[in-house]
Amino acid sequence: MSTPNLETALRFVQAVEQGEIGDALAQCFDPAVSQHEYPNRLFPNGAHRDLQALLVSAERGKQVLSSQRYEVRNAVAQGDQVALELEWTGTLAVPLGTLQPGAKIHAMIGQFITFREGRIISIRNYDCYDPL
Repeated sequence: MSTPNLETALRFVQAVEQGEIGDALAQCFDPAVSQHEYPNRLFPNGAHRDLQALLVSAERGKQVLSSQRYEVRNAVAQGDQVALELEWTGTLAVPLGTLQPGAKIHAMIGQFITFREGRIISIRNYDCYDPL
């Protein structure tokens, strides 16, 4: 069963996949949004981002990736909480480690999103990248 928060969460994932930046992406977020990305292969120390840092990260992603694709494996919504299980594949636009442009990277992602008044107020990401 779909809920307004689940629909917004899926629109957010689609916006990221399509490389939206700036206001097009910001409309999904409460101005006080925070993201906590737990440690992973690309961010060994994890990352904490506010709205400005999320928008900068989206712009940086457009420079690093020529494309990306999310497959929603599972989605659960209850009240102001949405949990997504995502399979992500990105195609590099620039070298990364030993990988050259055009190489694909892959991750399984657990994403837990909290809403306030229909907008995303927090995101917790558990990104499990395949070996690079």
